[in-house]
Amino acid sequence: MLTLAAEIDVLARFGRALADPIRCRILLTLRQAPAYPADLADALEISRTRLSNHLACLRDCGLVVAAPDGRRTRYELADERLGHALDDLRAAVVAVEADRTCPDAAEKGCC
Repeated sequence: MLTLAAEIDVLARFGRALADPIRCRILLTLRQAPAYPADLADALEISRTRLSNHLACLRDCGLVVAAPDGRRTRYELADERLGHALDDLRAAVVAVEADRTCPDAAEKGCC
């Protein structure tokens, strides 16, 4: 069982990972299937160097793992539950987005 401090740390790492659109795209792509860095870079239309930096961040956050595959390395979500969590989070955010009650939201950008 995690302590409150450990739970906060886990959530903060998850938030850090989701704070960048490229890392979100990587996670959503890996949610569908494991992938090799070259294929990910091509699919996301980013340089391999940039992808490598983002994969390192996601590994440090504990969200993806590198699995050796012969002379190559394949990346995948660290746990299949992360895919479900991403789906749940996306659904919740979309539901909240659709249910904005602030009449001035578009003008003020407040909610």
